[in-house]
Amino acid sequence: MIYLDYQATTPLAPEARDAMIRWLDGPGGTGFGNPHSAHRMGREAKAAIEVAREQVAALFPPGGRIIFTSGATEALNLAIRGSGLGGTVAYSAIEHSAVGDTAQAMGRSHVLAVDSEGICSAQQDLPADTRLVCVMQVNNEIGTIQPTLDWHRKAKENNALFLCDAVQAYGKIPVTAADMIAISAHKFYGPKGVGALWVRDGVELAEVQTGGGQEFGLRSGTLSPALIAGMGAAAKLANEALDRDSDHVETLWNRARELFADWTLNGSADARWHGNLNIRRDGLDVARLMSDCRTVMFSAGSACASGSGRPSHVLKAIGLSDAQAKSSIRLGFGRYTTLQEIEEAARLINAAAEAQGL
Repeated sequence: MIYLDYQATTPLAPEARDAMIRWLDGPGGTGFGNPHSAHRMGREAKAAIEVAREQVAALFPPGGRIIFTSGATEALNLAIRGSGLGGTVAYSAIEHSAVGDTAQAMGRSHVLAVDSEGICSAQQDLPADTRLVCVMQVNNEIGTIQPTLDWHRKAKENNALFLCDAVQAYGKIPVTAADMIAISAHKFYGPKGVGALWVRDGVELAEVQTGGGQEFGLRSGTLSPALIAGMGAAAKLANEALDRDSDHVETLWNRARELFADWTLNGSADARWHGNLNIRRDGLDVARLMSDCRTVMFSAGSACASGSGRPSHVLKAIGLSDAQAKSSIRLGFGRYTTLQEIEEAARLINAAAEAQGL
């Protein structure tokens, strides 16, 4: 199997797995304690969580705190729902559905346009009652890097808060400045089922999930020491390997661009995380392509929207027709992808496309 779906999820780093093992101990072990218990096992589990909190925080701007969640979807919901009622939530047309659907559910929402390159310019007006602006740092479908610093300034000028979905950026490029930032561990070689919301000092949130009041009284529920320890280890490794990973991805990107030179790139080639290659061939039957290339794991779009039958809202937002959007594929690669895998995947995909007469 050749895995090229790194935007959907990344392989678990061995270092993250090793960090998790102790906190999965069964009978006879000492790592399964509840981190909210006052006895020794509970205190040890809590200490592991606090170490991980520091490891995760190290990749964020200074002056904020980490609230652990079950993932980025919960983190984004906490940010959008917990930051206030009333007023408009403005969000880019290419946001993940966790932002778009939640913004719409809050009542008043406003969609910010993107250009044909997939960039959401801050040179557009916000509704007068905007209370929250949501613009992701790196898009999950086409990899475009957004001008988040411009949007942060724009939000401040309009007395609004700025929320950034940094799921695809964290651990790959320096994380932007914002009032709130959401991440998910399994996008940077950590385990699934855990994420975090970074909240700038001075930003007040209301509790959304009531219960025991864990996580600063804002997010109730027993924390998982194993998942959080794995997330912390993955964050520590990402911090240490940032430049090395980036250089490796750049090598893969350059070779992939050569191998898929006959395909059309969706989104900007430059303002982009180069671990994301979203390309199309007009008339391509993607379902048939995926069936013919069963040993290559790639995507026709966001894993969260897989099976919906609808064309990608991201590709539609940059001006593609339904047919063009449905003729696009996404190849994602990263730390554990080899050059040989890229070359073999390209051979298989190009041969299958040519078999369709394209």
